Amino acid sequence: MTSAAASSPQPSPLSNTEIELRLLMEAIYLRYSYDFRDYTVASQKRRVLHALAQLGLPSISALQEKVLRDPVLFGQLLQYLTIPVSEMFRDPAYFLALRRHVVPVLRTYPSVKVWVAGCSTGEEVFSLAILLREEGLLSRTQIYATDINPASLEKARQGIFPIESIRGYTANYQRAGGRSSFSDYYTAAYEAARFDPSLCADVIFADHSLATDSVFAETQLVSCRNVLIYFNRELQDRALGLFHESLCHRGFLGLGAKESIDFSNYSQRFDAHSQSERIYRKAT
Repeated sequence: MTSAAASSPQPSPLSNTEIELRLLMEAIYLRYSYDFRDYTVASQKRRVLHALAQLGLPSISALQEKVLRDPVLFGQLLQYLTIPVSEMFRDPAYFLALRRHVVPVLRTYPSVKVWVAGCSTGEEVFSLAILLREEGLLSRTQIYATDINPASLEKARQGIFPIESIRGYTANYQRAGGRSSFSDYYTAAYEAARFDPSLCADVIFADHSLATDSVFAETQLVSCRNVLIYFNRELQDRALGLFHESLCHRGFLGLGAKESIDFSNYSQRFDAHSQSERIYRKAT
């Protein structure tokens, strides 16, 4: 008679690349306390192989050996692992839905707190600041902008973006229901656009990891877009748990266009407020 242990399906053996990736992520966590262990294998592999090509290293094992001994090299690797890529008013329908359906509720609070989780280089932070200013809310709103990449946070603080991106940003702004001329918010010089510092004068930029850190404030809106797609199921649930804990009663959660809470452990704890734009409202 076959035993239960013998009849249970065996996990597929890991490839050499998967083993090397797992060891690298564990080494990074133990050495630098950055936790990428629960990022999807596909995401890990894509980013690390790109880093190998750019850094001129022959293998993941060679990268691990150098990273453990060279904090400067780890700082370089971090830029590949976090992929700081964004744009202002990305997915304009999302910002239009915020303007039409979320802002009227935010106006009912004497003060508002917004958490932009995984803010990257700050494009979404400035987009929200512009929207809130146009809706008369920025002066009584505290924005927390968090990320795990110190270099990205510094760029976000500066609010300087390539001038060649401005045409696309302007089109996004207009489709997002912008009420002014986008050029009112920046000055252009030396192939760059510097956005009005007053937009983010009161923004708190801070290092925060969705993999290891806890909630730090009660908020009315959490916007975390195009971050969860890089997490495995366990880490997605952890992040959603943080957002749920942070949000006040009936607070709002905004996700990226390719993200959803439908198959998470929190699917019953949020209501779909604007399903097509991935805006949810805390239910319980």
